[in-house]
Amino acid sequence: MASFQKLVEEHGRRQRVCIDGYKSTWKVVSSGVPQGSVLGPILFLIFINDLDSKLISSIIKFADDTKLFDIVNTDVDREIIQHDLSQLVDWSDKWLMPFNISKCVVLHLGKSNREYDYDMGDTKLSL
Repeated sequence: MASFQKLVEEHGRRQRVCIDGYKSTWKVVSSGVPQGSVLGPILFLIFINDLDSKLISSIIKFADDTKLFDIVNTDVDREIIQHDLSQLVDWSDKWLMPFNISKCVVLHLGKSNREYDYDMGDTKLSL
C-alpha cells in the first residue's frame, strides 16, 4: 500500500472543495472523478461502463451505487453470484477503484431461499 500511496503522490492527483469563496485544504486522491463538477457524473459513467462486461448475473448501476442480483435456486446459481462478485473485485483492483465493502450486503428473498455466505475478496458480506 505504501508504494501505491507514493505513486499517487508522484502523479499529484489532488482535489479540494470550494464553496462561496472558501476553499478546503488539498487532499491526495487515489481514484475516481472530480466530485461536484458538471462533467463528474458523465466521466464516472464512462469510467465504470465496462464494470459488468464479464458478469453473468444482472446488475443495476445508478450514480456510484451498484446492485448485483439474480434468481438463485441451486448451488450452481449461488456459485455464479460468487463468481460475479469475484469479477467485480478483479475489476476494482485493475482500475484502482475499490468498493466500500463495509456497505456491501446480501439480501435473501423468499421463504425457501437458503442463506448462503458470499464474499468480496477476503471479506464475508453481511446479511
